Amino acid sequence: MTSRIAQWTLDVRDVERMAEFWSQVLGYRIDGTHLRPPGGGEPTVWLQAGAGPKEGKNRNHPDLRTDDVDAEVERVLGLGASRRDVGQSGDEGFVVLADPEGNEFCILRG
Repeated sequence: MTSRIAQWTLDVRDVERMAEFWSQVLGYRIDGTHLRPPGGGEPTVWLQAGAGPKEGKNRNHPDLRTDDVDAEVERVLGLGASRRDVGQSGDEGFVVLADPEGNEFCILRG
């Protein structure tokens, strides 16, 4: 028997703003405080309200895959993400970004 990831839970201050951001990034539909993939399935995203301001680097984060990394980075920046320096050298196989509340995530190259 094994386990699988069913849901990514993210503590946020502004559920509406973050639901709009992450639904557009992932192509998920908004269902209250949950975001659900098109056609159902998993993993879902639960935006848990009530968090204070983010402090420090995330201890975990999602890594996203896309066909055109540069175009996707620009699209997500246009949605309100920002570039984040967490000490990368520039040779990594990913681009580090942060959502509008400062939660890091990566877009993978290759």
